[in-house]
Amino acid sequence: MALQISATNPEHPALLLDLPWDIPLEEWPEHHLVPLPRGISRHVVRYARAGTEVVAVKELAERPALREYELLRGLDRLNIPSVDPLAVVTGRTDKAGDPLESVLITRHLGGSMPYRSMFETTMRPATMHRLMDALAVLLVRLHLAGFAWGDCSLSNTLFRRDAGAYAAYLVDAETGEVHPQLSPGQREYDLDLARVNISGELLDLEASGALHPSVDPIEFGMEICKRYDGLWRELTRTSVYPAGKHHYIDRRIRRLNELGFDVAEMQIAHSSNGDTVTFVPKVVDAGHHQRQLLRLTGLDTEENQARRLLNDLESWMATQDDYAPGDPLAARPEVLAHRWVRDVFRPTVRAIPLDLRGSMDPAELYHELLEHRWYLSERSQHDIDLDTVVRDYVTNILPGMRDSLSPPAGGGTNAQAGGTTATGEGA
Repeated sequence: MALQISATNPEHPALLLDLPWDIPLEEWPEHHLVPLPRGISRHVVRYARAGTEVVAVKELAERPALREYELLRGLDRLNIPSVDPLAVVTGRTDKAGDPLESVLITRHLGGSMPYRSMFETTMRPATMHRLMDALAVLLVRLHLAGFAWGDCSLSNTLFRRDAGAYAAYLVDAETGEVHPQLSPGQREYDLDLARVNISGELLDLEASGALHPSVDPIEFGMEICKRYDGLWRELTRTSVYPAGKHHYIDRRIRRLNELGFDVAEMQIAHSSNGDTVTFVPKVVDAGHHQRQLLRLTGLDTEENQARRLLNDLESWMATQDDYAPGDPLAARPEVLAHRWVRDVFRPTVRAIPLDLRGSMDPAELYHELLEHRWYLSERSQHDIDLDTVVRDYVTNILPGMRDSLSPPAGGGTNAQAGGTTATGEGA
């Protein structure tokens, strides 16, 4: 049987021809290989250079290689975080003409690391929690797409930290199955496998001395179940809201935030029956919201303020006609963010008279207005527009705030001793 390289992109076979397909993968010469950290695998896996690409090459039988290739292509079409399949090489023989196993070739995921490499230095429990969150997000997204992993584990996952966001990527789809929809039993089976596998892998790290002494491997195995259950309920329950009830969307975002997840993407589909909202979650590191808001808008705020403003920006963008994530012809997030600052943020802040703002900077003031809008909308059970919010805030909230900041009769010394002055110095 002649050597065959099956690839979607016609450029890939030419890049791969120079690799030594007549040599077993574990014997490949060093000059073809790239020294990158590898995870544990039941198969021989090597990183190699093919033209300008760095690729992962996994040796396995022909049928599972072709099957996994198609599964990975399907996940790519569904926009599920997974490694990018490039090709399958079949019909390999050595120099004596004896058959060699086929190989599956995927693109190396830049900046990613297998979990064992991340534990080469002692990892703090808080960081481990975020990794479990990232894996829970991946598992939920797979299940929502009808994909049963069949072997969820840290070993079958790559982790990447990019601009403060933690993401988990599926790297081994060999045991996966695609269904129109997963039953509760299929999901529970996948989740139970993840629990057992993760606890076992952490016990292995504990035995090698690479695990933080405060971490209980069994409890951390249970952690993904808790995070998965909370996220699954929040993402899959009914998400159709009647017109004029967008404060319900804000409530959903708040619940995701309380679970420890941020909203990476939100889409609102309008219909006569109501608005259907789809959320895509992500896991973020400390300070991520500050950095993202500063990059998009130039606003420099505290972390909680930034999270609140970004949620408002994301909600507003989802209502814009030219907002279409992934569409190269749609407006870029930076353009939409600039429009939000110009048409929403600045006019709202400027509606508050300067003499009533006290020491509040524009970002803090807008944050307070959003919180007040949330309160008014919840109380009235319908959306309150920002103009109404501003009027109510000026009439009912600001006078009380100014009274609380005013020094007592007889001078301002005592107020300053408490760390606050009428002008807000030191606030």
